[in-house]
Amino acid sequence: MTPRTILAGDVGGTKTWLGLFDAGAPRPEPISTARYATLDFDGLAGVVARFLDDAGGREAPEAACFGVAGPVRDGVSQLTNVPWTADAREIRERFGVTSVHLLNDLEAMGWAVPRLAARELAVVHAGVPAAGGNAALIAPGTGLGEAGLHRVGGRLVPMPSEGGHADFAARTPRELELAAAFAAERGRVSLEDVVSGPGLVNLHAFTHRGAACTGDPLPDRPGDRPAAVTAGALAGACTACEEALSLFVYALGAAAGNLALRTVATAGVYIGGGIVPNLLPAVRTGGFIDAFLDKHPMRGLLERVPVRVILEAHPALLGAAVAARELSQPMPERRVAPPA
Repeated sequence: MTPRTILAGDVGGTKTWLGLFDAGAPRPEPISTARYATLDFDGLAGVVARFLDDAGGREAPEAACFGVAGPVRDGVSQLTNVPWTADAREIRERFGVTSVHLLNDLEAMGWAVPRLAARELAVVHAGVPAAGGNAALIAPGTGLGEAGLHRVGGRLVPMPSEGGHADFAARTPRELELAAAFAAERGRVSLEDVVSGPGLVNLHAFTHRGAACTGDPLPDRPGDRPAAVTAGALAGACTACEEALSLFVYALGAAAGNLALRTVATAGVYIGGGIVPNLLPAVRTGGFIDAFLDKHPMRGLLERVPVRVILEAHPALLGAAVAARELSQPMPERRVAPPA
């Protein structure tokens, strides 16, 4: 039975978005949404209780799904950058919600991809999409998330990944210098150390070594610094800031191309997260696509892979609502032919 009301959540290291959705087709529509500071609460149940109280008088949800910034096992996740655990069973028992699912945040976002309208996407590389192919999702934000969207039974089904914590692969002499400098500081260089909001700030520090920034000084609040680096680079106020942004764009392009190869994403690569929509002029200058395509002997394959940036403000929240509806349905019976 299709649920009528859905509770969805996007739980991040900094902020948590929760929403009640009408489960009507073609995609769930928001009834009420709210944002909370994640660290103001000591667990998922606490922020859910606050939201349901704030949305008092609404119909109780029949299904729920939460995308969380961390790996999920058996309905439980210890969030990567948050000192508390999310547990689907606790939500089910405390709030009486029949169907509760906990997903990795990129897995949740992936459920939204097939429901996005053209106006909610910005084309970076048109390509030639394969109607029956796989897709992939990469999202730099507070961290770096990746997910594969595999074609199963005619629909795209997201598969979780912790690919953002894989090793950074330097390709150029300057990137090798960067990797050596980062390794000297932290011992190991992950992709997230470069391709994320904090990664952009790391790149800023690298390109400014021994030189003063000729743009505005970085803000005191760490969360405001990536936007400041971007603004200075796009304004041309500081050549070192421009190089930091260029390194970021090239590394993102290379990572997106690697992900496309790993998942054979012939239906397209989608870029989510809060950073890249503000970088479209830089992403479209050519460096991104040069790095994306530079995968001999697979360049011909990648030239046909579309690349789109997600402009929808809350794709992980929407995706969690879609997943709550889809995953609450019973699996269709599979008939297996007897052996010959």
